Amino acid sequence: MATETQTPVIVLVRPQLGENIGKSARAMLNFGLAELRLVAPRDGWPNPSAGPAAAGADVVLQRAQVYGTTGEAVADCAHVYATTVRKRGVTKPVMTPEEAARSVPLQAGRSAFLFGPERSGLESEDVALARSIVTAPINPEFGSLNLAQAVILIAYELSKHRELSMPTVEEVLPPAPQEQLEGLIQHFETLLEPKRYFHPEGRREMTRRNLRSVLTKPGWNHLEVRTLRGVLSHLDKPLREDG
Repeated sequence: MATETQTPVIVLVRPQLGENIGKSARAMLNFGLAELRLVAPRDGWPNPSAGPAAAGADVVLQRAQVYGTTGEAVADCAHVYATTVRKRGVTKPVMTPEEAARSVPLQAGRSAFLFGPERSGLESEDVALARSIVTAPINPEFGSLNLAQAVILIAYELSKHRELSMPTVEEVLPPAPQEQLEGLIQHFETLLEPKRYFHPEGRREMTRRNLRSVLTKPGWNHLEVRTLRGVLSHLDKPLREDG
């Protein structure tokens, strides 16, 4: 399990809107990241607009640290990744988010991911601090991710290499016992018999086998069998006129 000093840091460089800071915090916490660093936020910090946008990720906002420069924000980080779609004349290795995330747990020292301001992205001076550039494959006709989208893209890739639990999913129930399935089949046959479903008589057995094959193939669990039998029982009731 990753220690706090091994967990990547998210650095928002000169973010403009409090709402985007809050949404970025929400994206971070969804994927187990809690250390947010802000470089010279335009509207200062704390920002009252960030809290509602964080939708409960208050711990990220409360722990957020503010720095005057990008260099100060990453001073304790050995591996700095600049997220940008433009190279800005800086020659550095270019990685996809997946490649960058894969490299993080293999390296000693802290890693930081830089995200630029909403309007202009990272400046060349910010990118120059990074060891690598991270660029996602994106539509060349429309390469416009908002700040929180960019953060969640990186955070998701990082989560693949960390010990996070999957969200609670519905319990997968085993197939119903054969006795319950036989009861369902018999229920169908009982209701279909008076409707002459199994006629002509010469095809009765083949029709019954086909029906059985259809009803046994899905592997119904006991709740599904009970639901189907409830439907059949309801269909078998005489129609009651209201009033």
